[in-house]
Amino acid sequence: MAQDLPEKSLMGAYGNWASEMIADLGTMSFRNTTFADVDNWKPKATSKALQFLALPDIQQTSAITVHKKYSYDGLSIEEISWPLSNGGGAVEAIVMKPEQAKGTLPAILALHDHGGNKYFGKRKIVQCSEDRHPLIEQHQQVYYEGLAWANEVAKRGYVVMVHDVFAFGSRRVFPEDVDEVLLREHTLKDFSSEEWERPDIISEYNKWASDHEHVLSKSLFCAGTTWPGVVLAEDQIALNILCERKDVDASRIGCAGLSGGGLRTVYLGGLDHRISCAVSVGFMSTWKDFMLYKAYTHTWMLYAPLLPRFLEFPEILGLRVPLPTMVQNNIDDQLFTLSEMKMADSILTEVYKKAKAPDKYSGKFYEGLHKFDAAMQVDAFDWFDRWLKG
Repeated sequence: MAQDLPEKSLMGAYGNWASEMIADLGTMSFRNTTFADVDNWKPKATSKALQFLALPDIQQTSAITVHKKYSYDGLSIEEISWPLSNGGGAVEAIVMKPEQAKGTLPAILALHDHGGNKYFGKRKIVQCSEDRHPLIEQHQQVYYEGLAWANEVAKRGYVVMVHDVFAFGSRRVFPEDVDEVLLREHTLKDFSSEEWERPDIISEYNKWASDHEHVLSKSLFCAGTTWPGVVLAEDQIALNILCERKDVDASRIGCAGLSGGGLRTVYLGGLDHRISCAVSVGFMSTWKDFMLYKAYTHTWMLYAPLLPRFLEFPEILGLRVPLPTMVQNNIDDQLFTLSEMKMADSILTEVYKKAKAPDKYSGKFYEGLHKFDAAMQVDAFDWFDRWLKG
């Protein structure tokens, strides 16, 4: 299985030493013989994971504002927003459901990807008019086979909400708000608001935002929190808002996302069990893979210091056992090592088998590069239908 591993690690001669520090079984792994009962293990392991994510106290500071209501593509659509106490712009979100829907429906919190594109958030997975930004059209073609997947799952009879999360879209870091030392090689603050939708300026912003990731992450560590902790806190507030809607059955809520959205699914689906059904797409491997082989392909949104001592990465999602969970992997995904994706799948299979819920886990592998294409979307949506409508 290890034939696809690179001969050299990203850490050079320190790789073997570092890899030996990762125990085969973390101290909070359900695969340990120490734990036999799910109900006894889960609260302890969940508490430990939350300890190292160090979620900050973030509050919604005023009521939701509804900006627009309209119909498009057979869907009723709302554009809404809410402010948060941790600064930045108000969280902007899209809510959609079938136009003729009545009563309460199951719901999906659709989590947008990272994609090296922080200028956009929710817009990457929705379509609300015929007029798509050319960069959004390109993004959806590359990663989603041209589909706005949030629309596609809403058409199946769900209330779907997509929100911008910390550092993306309406929540992005604006150049005019940062110290000049970080802008010396950029002209971003010289552009007017009317120019910001230009593809060349968006590309420059995304390059700047990528370079800014390590600064933002280090700053969060100094504040006593972590990037995944902040994202999880903001995603949970969005989940609160979705659960409280009168048209939503809060006992039937799923979440899903590709790439950065798959990562968000691991943390949200693993640690907030209001998520009845979870589908993580294109973000599943092991800490060894992230450390030795693929760290350069991943965002700082991934890392929670010390957590790997206690749980393997797939076991974070496994904290939701026995709740239904699907993981979709691409065999040629350039962000991961195939043998480590397969190892992660084996770990989740073992966790669900030990919990006597093997039918609640589905690990699937598809031909191709990093994506959530039409065929994968059908499998994911069928999984939601099975567990949220059955």
